[in-house]
Amino acid sequence: MKKNSKRKTKFLKKIDFKKKYTIEEGIKLLKKISSVNFTESLDIILKLGIDPKKSDQNIRGTTILPHGIGKKMKIVVFSQGKNALIAKENGADFVGAEDLLKKIQNKEIKFDIVIASPDTMHIVGKISSILGPRGLMPNPKLGTVTENIKNSIKNFKNGQIRYKNEKNGILHTTIGKINFPVENLKNNFITLLESIKRLKPTTSKGIFIKKIFFSTTMGPAITIDSIL
Repeated sequence: MKKNSKRKTKFLKKIDFKKKYTIEEGIKLLKKISSVNFTESLDIILKLGIDPKKSDQNIRGTTILPHGIGKKMKIVVFSQGKNALIAKENGADFVGAEDLLKKIQNKEIKFDIVIASPDTMHIVGKISSILGPRGLMPNPKLGTVTENIKNSIKNFKNGQIRYKNEKNGILHTTIGKINFPVENLKNNFITLLESIKRLKPTTSKGIFIKKIFFSTTMGPAITIDSIL
């Protein structure tokens, strides 16, 4: 029989997998058992009461977390003329049009966010097969197709995150680094949860948020009390 690693043994000793922890208890516990040689992220997993096969029940949105996620986001902006200058002045990491397209096709740059002005979407569309699977295709509903380039860049630099459910109705995202103060992580989580609750589809019946789990990048998932 395969023996448990020291890390897993540590988890098994300190976690009650049958218990539903409060937000504070869950965060404090995951802080205590984090033992890797890098700063892990705190992730949340929500089991939603939706039918992901129905387009009108899929959840997709953005929100600005009050304390950010502890990561500098690499921002790509597809724009031309005045908007390109605005993007550069406001801290975009990569700005361009056809030239930027080639860099992405050739995997020359790494990035986390793609913003585009409407007049460049015909260019961005050429790499939809690259951006789409990563969830990076610009979308007006997410504020990533916009004439207000300055505001969009500012929001992402101030902690705006995007989220959407997966095919099985699970929503998984990050709310910060495990070394953040407990109160900061709690505030980030509540902000995210309130944002998601506002998007509950009218056609979704019964309990909307069925289960909540917290986990770290390399750690186990623990159940959080859904009565908030």
